[in-house]
Amino acid sequence: MAIINCFAPIAAPDAKILILGSMPGQVSLTKQEYYGHPHNLFWQIMGELFGASPHLPYATRLQILIQNGIAIWDVVQECEREGSLDSDIEEISIIANDFSHFFLLHPHIHSVFFNGTKAEAAFKRYILPTLKNTSHIRFTKLPSTSPANASISKEKKLSAWKSVQSTE
Repeated sequence: MAIINCFAPIAAPDAKILILGSMPGQVSLTKQEYYGHPHNLFWQIMGELFGASPHLPYATRLQILIQNGIAIWDVVQECEREGSLDSDIEEISIIANDFSHFFLLHPHIHSVFFNGTKAEAAFKRYILPTLKNTSHIRFTKLPSTSPANASISKEKKLSAWKSVQSTE
């Protein structure tokens, strides 16, 4: 089993919205880019909502999100996993990221959106019990943008993800 680590958060101090995944997949880890798999719909959806199209350079896409008050990170800091699927994460190996520190550095975050079920479940299990004073933060699970979540159409995913845009 391979031990893998997530990326550093992409966040400005004045971020208002946090989008959380679980752990980057193999393609993303290889490219060193959030949502790097070409069939992941994350950047297509961010393109529709904020102009951060997958056709733009990665650094430009990140800058567009930052300018829109959006931060991105993952719930899991480190874990053991073969392959890219969330279901392959060895639950006992999970080390969560330090969200107490993150929220101290980003006090304006009022909305957290989970990119899929695993991100939400891991946050509720490993993070939420450790946090204090989250009553001002709205937590919302969105359908995963992963190509593994093919049972939901791109149109339905985009419709659900529009809630990120409405919280600006």
